[in-house]
Amino acid sequence: MKKLIVPMGYMGSGSSAITDLLSEFEDCSNEFKSYEYVFLHCPNGLFDLEDKLLIGNNAIKSDESIRSFKTQMDKLYDKKFWWIGNYKKIVGPEFQTLTNNFVEEITQFKFKGYWYTHEEVNTKMFLKLLIRKPIKMISRNKICNKKILKYKDGMMLSYIKPDEFYKFAKKYINDVLNVISRGHENVIMDQLLLPFNLFRVDNYFGEELKAIVVERDPRDVFILNKYIWDSKQIGVPFPKDVREFCRFYKSMRESEHIAESKKILRIKFEDLVYNYDKTVSIISEFIGFDSTQHIAPKTRFIPELSIKNTQVFNGKEEYKKEVKVIEKELKEYLYNFPYLLENKVEDTVEFD
Repeated sequence: MKKLIVPMGYMGSGSSAITDLLSEFEDCSNEFKSYEYVFLHCPNGLFDLEDKLLIGNNAIKSDESIRSFKTQMDKLYDKKFWWIGNYKKIVGPEFQTLTNNFVEEITQFKFKGYWYTHEEVNTKMFLKLLIRKPIKMISRNKICNKKILKYKDGMMLSYIKPDEFYKFAKKYINDVLNVISRGHENVIMDQLLLPFNLFRVDNYFGEELKAIVVERDPRDVFILNKYIWDSKQIGVPFPKDVREFCRFYKSMRESEHIAESKKILRIKFEDLVYNYDKTVSIISEFIGFDSTQHIAPKTRFIPELSIKNTQVFNGKEEYKKEVKVIEKELKEYLYNFPYLLENKVEDTVEFD
């Protein structure tokens, strides 16, 4: 695999436009369109495991860290009707084997024993304890004295050094990506990374990574989310109160550790619409594509349609009060549109 292309954004910022655009290029694998791959940055994903083992570890905490990672990967693999799951189909049955191998590689100690997380009572344990109590009373504790625990395989511990962890993690990621690529030279993985964890990329990826961060005018994001996406049950978790939205959005953007790397390109969604040719050229050069590889232009990403999804904040008089608040509070994130449009939210276009 020559290129790993990862579009990402800030929720509702239009990063799927990059996925659509690059799917028009020769030998770019994108079998599941805008499916979002989250196994690195989801709760208890690989990045959480990194932090737990390399920063927040202690004498026995790594047992919980490793188990939580493994449990989350099993959920992503097994849960067929969870929109971020179904890895058995999306990635392939190899995902579970590769995850198990990685867990074995980073686990340094396995022995009989338990600690308080093993003693936390779940439903299965509660039923066993309920059945055991009268038996213990009748037998005067001579029967059923084996301790009931959540896990039967003892302790799984690791005090792994950073270089070892990253070595095994790189191999794990590369193996997963090789399965996903299905023999293609280039693979597109929407949201495999987020802007907020790009500071980690040099520990996990080489020159094959091409990360593209997309941002979008927050006026459109707010209006679209509040007045159209939410009613269609495709909304993103932003506050609907405009002042709270501004406070939230600013805090979210400022929380990002800005990473400077040749692996990262930052673009504006609107540039892909209003400055299509120039922006496509910039993206192509960043990835290493030439114009001859753009074999199906404007078949997946069509700027003439996507323009209907811009400047919707000008579409109705009732938006003006909220828009003025955003223009005052988030002025550094606004896009300088080359000309005025008054697009209506009811005319916006949804893409598969």
